[in-house]
Amino acid sequence: MRRLVIVMGVLLVVVAAGAAGVRAWLSRPTDLQRALALAPSDAQRWSWTDWSSVRDATGVRLDADSSTAKVHRLIEKGYAADLTSTSVLIDSAGLLQEHYGWSPATLDWELYSQASDGAVMIGHLPDSISFDDLRDDLDRMGFTKPAQGEDVWDGSTAAYAVSSSADDGAVNPEITYVALDSGRHLVLTSDNGDYLQAQVDALGDRDALPDGVTRVAEAIGQPVSAYVNSGGYTCSQLSMADAADDDRQQADELIAQAGKINPVDAMALGAEPHDGVRAVLAFESHDQAVTNADSRAKLAAGPAPGQGGDFTDRFRLGKVKADGDVVTMALHPTPNASILSDLGNGPLLFATC
Repeated sequence: MRRLVIVMGVLLVVVAAGAAGVRAWLSRPTDLQRALALAPSDAQRWSWTDWSSVRDATGVRLDADSSTAKVHRLIEKGYAADLTSTSVLIDSAGLLQEHYGWSPATLDWELYSQASDGAVMIGHLPDSISFDDLRDDLDRMGFTKPAQGEDVWDGSTAAYAVSSSADDGAVNPEITYVALDSGRHLVLTSDNGDYLQAQVDALGDRDALPDGVTRVAEAIGQPVSAYVNSGGYTCSQLSMADAADDDRQQADELIAQAGKINPVDAMALGAEPHDGVRAVLAFESHDQAVTNADSRAKLAAGPAPGQGGDFTDRFRLGKVKADGDVVTMALHPTPNASILSDLGNGPLLFATC
């Protein structure tokens, strides 16, 4: 009997340790959360593209030596699956692959952050990429090397010269200036060299993100692509504020019928390859979340003023729930609908404040 008790005790310890391990695994930050921690905390909008997952979802296998034609195939298939509307690199994907030494073919993920004073793209590269080779590529293209103690390569002339002689894509202004962080395996780009240098200097020493942004980023999980918006951006850019007069009037009537709504602290829209899109809205309290789960579900299941037609033309509204002070809404796309790209910009009735 004593031996049985000992064995049972050991089993209980093993089970407890296993449960603790599962909890620890589930509590680990996602790649999106880690990327947001590197991004400007004063940004208003963050656009996330998990390129590793896009490649898996589209079945396009690529590496650093893949042809630009294969990279374009990835972009086309990703666009068709509505997984790449969040990226600022798609128009330049072939150019990046051919000349810069990195592209959507090799990036693990991309996060594009927009603030009032500038924008920056942060991309994470796998260990297999040589940052010495990347510096050689920039030098070969004619980028101006960073000054002593600085990090930004200036391609304001060289990048456009490369584009004019290449049949592999246009230069997005957001890749005009480039910084490389080999320690973190990051590439950072912007259309403003001074702003980019400031963002490189701030890496590892960011202010905390707004609480609402932190909450929706946790609730959105691990999307293939996503938009994360501050409360201010949601209320000014996604809501009905800039809609036509007729659309605003219709929206006011629909809101009156739906019930009470409260301003959102933050909002996220995240796409999965097989599960449609999840909308996440953070509120001030649990009571507000419960109230808005009901009212915004009604708004998301009816007409779509400002966009035309009804939301039911675009998706079937699935489960809507309040968890703490966050509301999640499952949006299941109708055939051929592109929900993320469609709902990523306003006016969006159920995002109204």
